[in-house]
Amino acid sequence: MTEKQPGKLEMQDISIAFPGVQALKDMHFCAERGRVHALIGANGAGKSTLMKILGGAYDHYTGTIKIDGAAAAIRSPRNAKTLGIQVVYQEVDTALIPSLSVGENLMLEQLVHDMKGRHLVRWRTLHRSAQQQLDRLQVRVDSRKLVQDLTLAEKQMVLIARAASLECRYLVLDEPTAPLSSAETAELFRLVRELKASGVGIIFISHRLPELYDICDDITIMRDGRFVLRERLQALRQEEIVEHMLGARMELQFPRSSRRIGEPLLEVRQLRDPGRLDAIDLSIRKGEIVGLAGLVGAGKTELCRALFGASRTAMGEVVLDGRASARARTPYQAVRRGFALVPEERRKEGILVQESVGANLTVPTLGRYSLVGSWIRRGRERRAAEAMIGRLGIKTPSAQTRAGNLSGGNQQKIAIGKWLLADAAVYLFDEPTKGVDVGAKRDIFQLVDELAQRGKCVLYATSELSEIVGITDRVYVMYDGKIVKELETAATTEEELLFYSTGGGAT
Repeated sequence: MTEKQPGKLEMQDISIAFPGVQALKDMHFCAERGRVHALIGANGAGKSTLMKILGGAYDHYTGTIKIDGAAAAIRSPRNAKTLGIQVVYQEVDTALIPSLSVGENLMLEQLVHDMKGRHLVRWRTLHRSAQQQLDRLQVRVDSRKLVQDLTLAEKQMVLIARAASLECRYLVLDEPTAPLSSAETAELFRLVRELKASGVGIIFISHRLPELYDICDDITIMRDGRFVLRERLQALRQEEIVEHMLGARMELQFPRSSRRIGEPLLEVRQLRDPGRLDAIDLSIRKGEIVGLAGLVGAGKTELCRALFGASRTAMGEVVLDGRASARARTPYQAVRRGFALVPEERRKEGILVQESVGANLTVPTLGRYSLVGSWIRRGRERRAAEAMIGRLGIKTPSAQTRAGNLSGGNQQKIAIGKWLLADAAVYLFDEPTKGVDVGAKRDIFQLVDELAQRGKCVLYATSELSEIVGITDRVYVMYDGKIVKELETAATTEEELLFYSTGGGAT
């Protein structure tokens, strides 16, 4: 007879496979109510897969799940929610309905399950209740606003608010802080502590190791779909966590190469986008990596999109290699003129999740593999894709595997790799390491450095100030849609960058 263990969630001998991939093998996991448990592993380790099993998204697994010592049959999301398990997944755009309002998304569970045969909705009451939930969590979003008009950070906070509004015993947060500013992260942590104090067990997935020490009590480390270690977090140093994640000692994170920086290749003059950007001036030389630092909402993404022709309202002058007519009005024009963008929202804008890895890698350069008309030389296309898969170390069973089935880090490598084949002149990176583990980050830094060594110019936009200091030559700091400071990276610090990123020195 199994001894009852109150306040504990156990997953024992969990295994699951997908076509060509053994995602989990005899995995063990245990979390307790009233504690915050970090679940850590490199991209592709199986963290999200394990939590999707717990949330009922996958039903073809083997193994057992116990809650408070009793066996739990979780084969659907409804099963999980009935047991008090709520999951906030990393892919926020797949979890929200963009054409509905914030209030409708927030109260979706009540609309679906609590109507009890009624067909009339009291919209004023719904929005009042939703706004009260948002206000309680200090989420500054109007309940009546459409989700499609929200920023990525706002979508993430709406999802967390929805999960927190429901009765739950265990709450899974999959990379919750990736799109959040430091202030929003602090607010999230306040909420997590409140839920912890009320007896909710929090399972916290993140690649930002320093933040784990602020919020987590325990840690489980995974590698290649298997259990590696469970320990009290304070008993481990960051270096030890990384070594357990990778199965090897961590090498130098940032490349140490000598690059020749040439003449100015890209010059931007008085670039404006009403309500988003104000009088942007910047330049990048051949072989130079220029950082674009700023907090979430500073305008980094808007600047990258404007340069890539993705904003119809942008105005200003863009000079590329002496050609003053280089400002693109569409992404198609931008690609033709030598621009490449690796966007922040990779699943929404960076890759085609339903297409194969190979198709994603070759889509910008499909003309190279085409004959007259619409005939494609599949052999040449496949060889080019396979070569890029090997070059980038993309972990995939084959080039025919659906890109949406890969881990976030491998999807990001695809988003970058397709532009390496395109051989652009200007590379725009918007938060390229978001949701990426330390090993994959190192690979991305190496790729960025190699581009600069080949004489390309790189604009590297991120709110991770340590990356700015570690990889760039110069940095522009953005605040409220403006460039407020230009600095030589070697002569600045993270503290100075943060000062200007938060509006310090602004007039």
